[in-house]
Amino acid sequence: MKPPRRLSGIAAFALSVVLAAAMSLSSAEPAQADRTGLRAADPSVIRVGGTYVSVQSAGGGIAVRQASSTAALASAPARQIWSDTRGLGEVWAPEIVRDGGRYYVYFAAGRGAAHRMYVISSAAPDSGYTAGTELALADDKWAIDGTLFTFNGQRWFVWSGWAGDTDVEQNLYISRMSSPTTPTGARYVISQPRESWERVVGNPFVNEAPEAVRDPNGQLHIAYSANGSWSDRYCLADLRLRAGGDPTYVWDWYKSNGCLFSSARATMMPGWDPTLHVDGPGHHSFVLLDGDIGTSPPAGPRFPLMFHAVPKGTPYSWANRYWYTGTFSWWGDVTYSRADVPGSPTDTGWSLKFFE
Repeated sequence: MKPPRRLSGIAAFALSVVLAAAMSLSSAEPAQADRTGLRAADPSVIRVGGTYVSVQSAGGGIAVRQASSTAALASAPARQIWSDTRGLGEVWAPEIVRDGGRYYVYFAAGRGAAHRMYVISSAAPDSGYTAGTELALADDKWAIDGTLFTFNGQRWFVWSGWAGDTDVEQNLYISRMSSPTTPTGARYVISQPRESWERVVGNPFVNEAPEAVRDPNGQLHIAYSANGSWSDRYCLADLRLRAGGDPTYVWDWYKSNGCLFSSARATMMPGWDPTLHVDGPGHHSFVLLDGDIGTSPPAGPRFPLMFHAVPKGTPYSWANRYWYTGTFSWWGDVTYSRADVPGSPTDTGWSLKFFE
């Protein structure tokens, strides 16, 4: 496959005006990855006006932080918005979004095979949340890392889960939502960890932490984490929905031909380079205005990103993960191929670059 190319000539010049305007939104953000003081995993961050709002698992529940920049979130006070008073079990990877001016936080809770997705909501980011309600996802199987987004006027929920009742592999699933709290219809698998580069770490093999974003052509992407989070081979990869494709039809999704953000060169897509300062980057958050993929950035500028990773030179473990600030941008004219389909069909469009 040929290396990816940037837009050039007249197209690049035409984007300069967009770049200047867009950079004004992100100029307060660091140009390179910076380890925050927050020793934690699974960042979820949105921007509301000039305020950055994050959620994290903490104290047997969920806490919110608010700050004037992503870098300042670590030093901002954490306010508990929900506690596990019902003894549900482990509380994992909360995700915050806004829908209709209301805040919704989705999280996984449970023990072992009992993990399911829950939701709480409030008119304010840091108080007044409802009690946790389990999402009635189709098939009622183990589910984690879920989040809500709207694409082409339809609400969708995407998450990581099991096909059955045993921990063989974690797939990505998608379901329509009739409201921010109500799934409707079947669940549809859109990705399974079947590529060699996402099977270097197993038991189980993993696709998880899906995050939606919309590219400059208006096409939907789901960037996700592959390989075990307990390994320094943890990485970010991308699913791109073909133009006009059906989000529920697995064959309309094209997967990047390798990791796009990783510390392991052997797992990476040709033309992408491994990280210099961190090991095992993954479970990221596109820092979008109101968390709305309709505010996804245009081609050209870099926009804020948060992810967790372990500092290079530090033993890799869950306990050594920190939140990092970084940036991401679009990379044009990139071909993804489907080697798992007879004839190896391809799709060319925008991909993602992630920067430390």
